[in-house]
Amino acid sequence: MADENWRERLSTEEYHILREEGTEPPWSSPLNEEKRVGTFVCAGCGEPLFDSNMKYDSGSGWPSFFTSLEGVFETQTDVKLGMPRTEYHCVKCGGHHGHIFKDGPEPTGLRYCNNGVGLRFVEKD
Repeated sequence: MADENWRERLSTEEYHILREEGTEPPWSSPLNEEKRVGTFVCAGCGEPLFDSNMKYDSGSGWPSFFTSLEGVFETQTDVKLGMPRTEYHCVKCGGHHGHIFKDGPEPTGLRYCNNGVGLRFVEKD
């Protein structure tokens, strides 16, 4: 999709996070406290990314997950802060969601630290 179409489709904040690889302030997303059963989908394209049973409270201030649905992300190394970090993007639309850290709970030991702005929550019927 052309950049102008993304600007029309997304809010200013969504565009900054998903298309410009921005980061929202910690504790700013209501999805950090989301506890209902359902699915977290990409705010850019609607692709299902995480089930609610993958979410946990990391204390970081961002919605965090110990794994994702299979095959939904591409990763790359990000060195913007002077240290290598694993950044992940939606495989369907390329939207930036956050970074993967190796300080998560079992069974994976991973923490998908996601910008809440990049997600929408769909409650299970």
